Amino acid sequence: MHWVQNYNPLGNMLLSFLIACVPIAFFFWALAIKKMKGHLAGSLTVLIAVLEAILVYRMPVVPAISATIYGAFQGLWPIGWIIVTAVFLYKLTVASGHFELIRDSIASVTEDRRLQALLIAFSFGAFLEGTAGYGTPVAIAGGLLAGLGFNPFYAAGLCLIANTAPVAFGGVGIPILTSAQVTGIDVHSLSQMVGRQVPFLSIFVPFWLVFIIAGWKKTIEVLPAILVCGFSFAITQYFTSNYLGPELPDIASAIVSLIALTAFLKVWKPRTVFRFKEEKPIFPLAGGALTEQAVALENKAQHPTGKIIQAWAPFAVLVVVIGLWGGSDVVKNMLSKLTVLIPIPGLNGVVEKAQPIVNQLTPYDAVYKFDLLAATGSSIMVACIISKFILQLTWKQWFQTLGETLKSLIFPLTMIASVLGFAYIDNYSGMSATLGLGLASTGAAFPFVAPIIGWLGVFLTGSDTSSNALFSNLQKITGHQIGVDPTLLVAANSSGGVAAKMISPQSIAVATAATGQVGKEGSLFLFTIKHSLFFLAIVGVITLLQAYVFQWMIP
Repeated sequence: MHWVQNYNPLGNMLLSFLIACVPIAFFFWALAIKKMKGHLAGSLTVLIAVLEAILVYRMPVVPAISATIYGAFQGLWPIGWIIVTAVFLYKLTVASGHFELIRDSIASVTEDRRLQALLIAFSFGAFLEGTAGYGTPVAIAGGLLAGLGFNPFYAAGLCLIANTAPVAFGGVGIPILTSAQVTGIDVHSLSQMVGRQVPFLSIFVPFWLVFIIAGWKKTIEVLPAILVCGFSFAITQYFTSNYLGPELPDIASAIVSLIALTAFLKVWKPRTVFRFKEEKPIFPLAGGALTEQAVALENKAQHPTGKIIQAWAPFAVLVVVIGLWGGSDVVKNMLSKLTVLIPIPGLNGVVEKAQPIVNQLTPYDAVYKFDLLAATGSSIMVACIISKFILQLTWKQWFQTLGETLKSLIFPLTMIASVLGFAYIDNYSGMSATLGLGLASTGAAFPFVAPIIGWLGVFLTGSDTSSNALFSNLQKITGHQIGVDPTLLVAANSSGGVAAKMISPQSIAVATAATGQVGKEGSLFLFTIKHSLFFLAIVGVITLLQAYVFQWMIP
């Protein structure tokens, strides 16, 4: 049996576009307006999408159900596996009592909440995005901020917003490599083009994070630190993406930013130490002396160096292991030997993608990849096992913490499975292509719209890589049609997608799970959506200007 996708099932492109928007509109309404719990909103959305695929798009029942189940399994493995292991690693440091040392060591650099957010949410989160991707930065950084004393809801929101600048090059450049593979455009050119767009966000995001936390006056007070953090990251991101390729920008930028900001804070301090309203503020006395409270905190932070190293060791191990998993071809080949490829019954080889512009059909494969050892989550689990010995936990404590982690993640994993099920039925039925084609009909205004398509793709799939795989070719074809360099538009798909990471249901589920906010997905979505749209508008304007005014920026 073969079934060919039809991107205009109602015979009118506008009506087809509007009907394709229905599941997404419902999901937005359920989360933002109705404040529905994430797993319930996701389950109802995927039900609506399946019914629409069958009744409107005339997709046969078996492939429709198979596509949904396929997506749900992708949500559990590899994505859910990463979330479980990342949260587990954080909880191990808490269970062993070592997280207090981590908290105090960060406090020894700065007690200021504004600067802690820059160090953890922005710089350290970017490092995790560059090495692992998926939900790792939000899970680890969100847990760290909550453990430091941040309001858990704000910790989740801040980490989601911070995880914007590094997403385009996340997971050792996989989003850019995917775009190049799908479109045939030179990977270095795409890396250069993205590296001439997202650094503008990289400069702005640290400022915006502090502004959210503290307001205008308190933001200006730490503007020197913000500039050091943002510019060190952005300049490194530009240089590496333009001269070295897409694999290193996030890792290099994060390391440079962390070192630069930490070194700067050794020689510069803000006039006041910012605390949240529910905390007691800490002010220096006349002549620069510290209050008794500040002295107590400073003394508390002075733990033996060996103990501090022991507390941070699990995260150091995490970095080393993930680096081996993702950076060594020898290790990759060895681990991939246990990878099992499972063709999805009733779906693989059944659906054919129609490409109306070039008038050809392309088979839409459906093969589930179960990479038991090669998955990023498995590398994090190895770090969890090694950390058991470093943190001197008993196996009873280790397994008890694992059980508590799994119990706390039941609803977030349900949400992720349902949302990925929705993404896959959207893709295999042709609904996502209807959305892309509808937006691609905007003509000369398309350079502003191109990032919106990438944004939509990341919202649907939770991944800049998946969004690029889905829409990069559409961007390339549209560029040829309207006379705009396809390299710019394909890059804009990736750059626009970064703004959707903070509202992706997958990311929100990770954030709520890591900070103990399960059930508040709707409130968190409402908190991040305005920032997401603002960042998207910035990327849209940048792309529009590069298309028609600053064409010299296109490689």
